[in-house]
Amino acid sequence: MTNRKILIKKIKTVCRQLIKARIYFLFLANYCIIIRTTSVALILLLSMYLEKLEIQGFKSFANKNILKFVAAEKGGGKPQKTEGSSRSKHGITAVVGPNGSGKSNIADAVRWVLGEQSVKLLRGKKSEDVIFSGSRTKAALSFAEVSLYLNNADRAAPVDFHDVVVTRRLYRDGESEYLLNGSRVRLLDVSLLLAKARFGQRAYSVIGQGMVENFLNTTQSERKEFFDEATGVKMYQIKRDDAMNKLQNARGNLTQAGSL
Repeated sequence: MTNRKILIKKIKTVCRQLIKARIYFLFLANYCIIIRTTSVALILLLSMYLEKLEIQGFKSFANKNILKFVAAEKGGGKPQKTEGSSRSKHGITAVVGPNGSGKSNIADAVRWVLGEQSVKLLRGKKSEDVIFSGSRTKAALSFAEVSLYLNNADRAAPVDFHDVVVTRRLYRDGESEYLLNGSRVRLLDVSLLLAKARFGQRAYSVIGQGMVENFLNTTQSERKEFFDEATGVKMYQIKRDDAMNKLQNARGNLTQAGSL
């Protein structure tokens, strides 16, 4: 049995264990696995599934690279509907390659475009480290850009678009921007939209290596946080935090006004 078949068998075993433990987030439609040699580096569990990823100037991707995640299905490559369900079965997509070929950078690109702010999680020391720094044959670039194309045919995200395109762009001077289907928006807008679809940077749509095993050893409070995110409560937590920040700023302004 090849290493890849062994890996897939292990993944299926873990999935069955999670379902048996009544962890139902695995009903989501598409599985995209990025593999670091023989270990799983990233799994995406999406209701509105990943169709395409465009990367330019991000880490080792100097030129514009387009990755299309097309599931191989029987019947001419068309997604098949599972029995008793209206959802299509999209299968598994794997990105494989030798060490140093950029697989982990693809995982980082997905995290980054979804709004990841932790430089440590992106394996850097400062935010500008995600911008291509140059090589023997190519000069350093002035910006990094990643676009994530999500199929929204089932309208999991409450917008009237068949495809939701999230773009993040960062310049060396520190200026950054987010775009939603070409329109400039705030990170908060992106987070709220994706949270409504139970998808996003902190909605367990991105599961890093070791997270499944770690979940089985989590505390009660950590499990509560997981289910808050899996059930869509995260959207209201984002709104609450935003309202509390505005309230705190308003109180500060009132204090300053009272001292005049």
